[in-house]
Amino acid sequence: MNPVRSITPLALLALHGCAGVQSALEPAGTEAERINVLGWVLILFSAAVLVGVCAIAAAALFGGDALRARLSGERLVIGGGIIFPFLSLSVLLSYGFYLMGSNAPAMDTDGRLRVEVVGERWWWRVTYIDEDGRRIESANEIRLPVGRQVEIELTSADVIHSFWVPKLAGKLDMIPGRTNRMTLHVTETGISRGQCAEYCGGPHALMAFFVVALPEVEFAAWLEREAADALPPTSAEAVTGQALFQSSGCVACHRVRGSVAQGTIGPDLTHVGSRHSLAAATLENDPAAFARWIRDSQHVKPENLMPSFEIFTESELDQLALYLDQLR
Repeated sequence: MNPVRSITPLALLALHGCAGVQSALEPAGTEAERINVLGWVLILFSAAVLVGVCAIAAAALFGGDALRARLSGERLVIGGGIIFPFLSLSVLLSYGFYLMGSNAPAMDTDGRLRVEVVGERWWWRVTYIDEDGRRIESANEIRLPVGRQVEIELTSADVIHSFWVPKLAGKLDMIPGRTNRMTLHVTETGISRGQCAEYCGGPHALMAFFVVALPEVEFAAWLEREAADALPPTSAEAVTGQALFQSSGCVACHRVRGSVAQGTIGPDLTHVGSRHSLAAATLENDPAAFARWIRDSQHVKPENLMPSFEIFTESELDQLALYLDQLR
């Protein structure tokens, strides 16, 4: 078989993995753009060094006696083995400091929007603090305005997690008892996927989230809706679903503002139906996914802290799912 034909599909498959909502090669934020530039500089420099080393090795193996004699001299050893690495790595280090440090936007968030993100096993508690000091809690999804710097405060409630949205910025650890801060400056609308980048046990691989970047006006309107209480259900099935939700123990862990559900152990569900995904980006967000999560949560996301509820009939699951889906 022609080796080119056998390698090409694998290469295309590998390149396809470099694109998408979690790709650092398609930056959508200021810091990610700088990381992307620095990454390509290092890749091109490393490639140039590799080509040079291969050329010298080929010359040493197959070159004439005169060329081989020159390559075996002390000049090449001192120049290529000491001076060149020292100068080139010093230049790269200085450029890296300049690009990622002194050229970074200054953090000045007095009176501006802030977002607190707490890593929990195995989901994300998200709280917005707006210009008026209002605290608006959500979960497993972050929405940001395009073109505005937003301070993200990161901590953990249990073990070490790590916050990483490759399209927007580098990763930063979330440590119990300590608050780390980063600034996100999203430059274009769209959806980015983030992931816990520090192994935190159990379903670590299923601890993800989405960042939705909106134009300023749309973000302001969304934040007002998010701050409001949940509207009461209107359909008969959703009303029954709410009654099941409140009588089956769900309210002990989850809060739905504007109702009797005031639990704080699990994610706030006040507007869960409007989110991009369920179970920390594990499932699509639709009624079927709600029903599946309630019935089979330990199968969908093994070892997560929500038990599987096999006590409900199919019709009861549908009613619960309709109630949760209309929380928008």
